[in-house]
Amino acid sequence: MTTKKAVSSDLNRRRFLARTGLSLAGWQLVSSGVLAASPNERLNIAGIGVGSRGGADVNSMASEGQNIVALCDVDSKYAGKMFDKYPKARRFTDYRKMLDAMDKEIDAVVIGTPDHTHAVIAMEAMRRGKHVYCEKPLAHSVHEVRTLMQMARESKVVTQLGNQGHSFGDIRRLCEWVWDGAIGEVREVWAGCDAFRNVYCQIPNLPKLKERHPVPPNLDYDLWIGPVPYIPYSPLWVHWNWRGWMPFGTGCIGDWFCHVLDPAFWALDLDAPVSVRAEVTGYDPAKHAMCYPPATRITFEFPAKGKRGPVKVVWHDGANRIPRPEGLEADEKLPGTGGVLIGDKGMIIHGSHGAGGCRIAPEKRQDEYLAGGRPEQKIPRVKNHAWDFIQAIKEGRQAGSHFGYGGPLTQAALLGAIAIRFPGETLRWDDAKATFTNHGPANAYLHVPYREGWRL
Repeated sequence: MTTKKAVSSDLNRRRFLARTGLSLAGWQLVSSGVLAASPNERLNIAGIGVGSRGGADVNSMASEGQNIVALCDVDSKYAGKMFDKYPKARRFTDYRKMLDAMDKEIDAVVIGTPDHTHAVIAMEAMRRGKHVYCEKPLAHSVHEVRTLMQMARESKVVTQLGNQGHSFGDIRRLCEWVWDGAIGEVREVWAGCDAFRNVYCQIPNLPKLKERHPVPPNLDYDLWIGPVPYIPYSPLWVHWNWRGWMPFGTGCIGDWFCHVLDPAFWALDLDAPVSVRAEVTGYDPAKHAMCYPPATRITFEFPAKGKRGPVKVVWHDGANRIPRPEGLEADEKLPGTGGVLIGDKGMIIHGSHGAGGCRIAPEKRQDEYLAGGRPEQKIPRVKNHAWDFIQAIKEGRQAGSHFGYGGPLTQAALLGAIAIRFPGETLRWDDAKATFTNHGPANAYLHVPYREGWRL
């Protein structure tokens, strides 16, 4: 991807105790009853689901000088490298037993399990007063997201969604450009992801589900399934590929929306849409019910808010690429994974995480705007996402992508995932009532049924 005259990143390490009103609206500072460590004190952190993305998150915490006191994973082989890397950390298979055994020793948990177990783990941790860093998407259902948001408000623990780009410098620069009027009034946002198509669309693997495989001895499959109604083991979904199976993952939109649409959500204060409509390619909801399509185009309509007007957001994935906006130079390449904010004076093009490589287009508009000097920095810069979480705990404040912010971001993605089940139909959303007002069948997917013995 060319990044014509992309503006360089200039992160600094000022702490942001003085958080913007946008990020903390409705969210109180951490309760005095919840740990607020001294600036020099190391936190005791436990990792849950550490074989892949969660392992990287744990490593980020360790790189910031924190104590990794426990590691929990249902697959001892998959997590083996992390177990070896942190030999002093106690090892567990069941997160509930870990929290029981080390309740007084653990300050915070890092959750990197598949989507379908995020909510039950995060809820249990918050009930016990633990600070929670949870990978995106925050949860597997809209009901879970809203329940986690409520618990986070009530428990007043520090929370952070794992959309790491939220702590980058470029996303802050993009917000400041938009707020400064660099591209005028923004009415449309086009975004998408063209990565890992064979992961997010598992339709070709449906015939293989008839095969039966023994559960590997290193895997506690019952715990891997967690709250989901029991489905016999298949190697098709354990590790990584679960993202493309509806009982466990949320597809491409669930995996990438919280990265790619984070800049637009923050800059435009989008919150909840009033409608969502999905167009799909090569997909029959009845025949392919367990899977996601090979390509989608999902349109969200967000209402006017404050001084800005309504905003249309269009998500593209798989073979559906972000279209070229009118007025873009012929030699300007669009990102395969990223977005375009379209204003009446120009546009901002950016990459996947944290608006990477953001730039104003056409080039003439960027030159004109920057000639007048950059806008004042309104958002404090932070070192990185793990650092922000850790400092928020020590300073008794909320982190940048706390559940009050990351929750609505995830909810929008999940509403899009529900719309995929009803292609071509406009689903009208009432956020105050948490319901689709015109589609009873779609409402059935706002809750994910739990099997006996599991609860939020």
